[in-house]
Amino acid sequence: MRVTRESLLRIAKETVQERAYNDPDIIAAYLTGSLLNVEPMLGGAADIDIVFVHKSDDPKPREFVKLTPDFHLDLSHRAKSEFKSPRELRGDPWLGYEMYDPQLLYEREKFFDFVQASLRAGFDFEQPPLMLQRCRKMLSHGRQIWFDLNDAEEATPAIVKKYMKSLFHAINAVAELSGPPIYDRRLLLEFPARAEAVNKPEMTAAAFELIGAGNVAAGQLNDWLPDWKSAFKLASEKTGVDARIHPARVNYYEKAVKAMLEGQTPLAALWTIFHTWTLCAEVLEGDHLQFWQNAANALGLHGESFQRRVEGLDHFIDEIEIVFEEIAAANGLEISTGM
Repeated sequence: MRVTRESLLRIAKETVQERAYNDPDIIAAYLTGSLLNVEPMLGGAADIDIVFVHKSDDPKPREFVKLTPDFHLDLSHRAKSEFKSPRELRGDPWLGYEMYDPQLLYEREKFFDFVQASLRAGFDFEQPPLMLQRCRKMLSHGRQIWFDLNDAEEATPAIVKKYMKSLFHAINAVAELSGPPIYDRRLLLEFPARAEAVNKPEMTAAAFELIGAGNVAAGQLNDWLPDWKSAFKLASEKTGVDARIHPARVNYYEKAVKAMLEGQTPLAALWTIFHTWTLCAEVLEGDHLQFWQNAANALGLHGESFQRRVEGLDHFIDEIEIVFEEIAAANGLEISTGM
């Protein structure tokens, strides 16, 4: 089956039409994510990110629907009340960008133009005051998660997941200085260009070091793939696992990892493989858990080395705060007094 961006867009429109026809609670739907780009595929696989807006304040949880082994729908549901203060959305590091430039697919009630007009009012969405507001909020999330790591007695999968979530927010706090946040699969692939865009290339090396890239070679990641894939398939059948560990997403991650391993920055694949493996490890035991622990040990994210990583993350967040203060001072803005 030949799949193109155009055919995926057609599937998106047909999906929205069917859902809206059968669910009167849906008042709007829009496309977001990689399909907005000219080249949405990574390793020949992609998802279709659609957000449904509901009248009710109790929308459905996130859904994944398999189309083919390499393509699936990623359906999110938001309540209309989340958009009740559009001007405040300009300072939201996630929803602000999500609503700034999506593709409208369906609208039953007129609210989309109003929300976008408020977001774009005065053309100041990407100017330093609002940009820094979003970046500081993102970094604050990372710092709050970091605080929880100091009391950890053991680097369990749940604790390592928190560490990676804190690092994810810190990396994206830098990324949002020059554009929208970067999502999981492309995090380390796209971050170097974002760091370079704000004249902070050294932050790329720091981010890679904090995930343990300095401890492994690309060949080792390739050797981990069979154990990772086995863990993914097993975890996706268990209750209580993170929603992203879904049977429809095996190829979505695996093909991205292989494409990056064959690319110019092979260790960019490390985030995708180890992050998803950590989500799986939360619900695994026995040999499957041990395989993850072996990988975590190799990366310095388990045992005695883990606390050094936590300390390194603290320093990374501090350095980002200094960058924000420099930008604020250069633009005559208030300098934050800390998190």
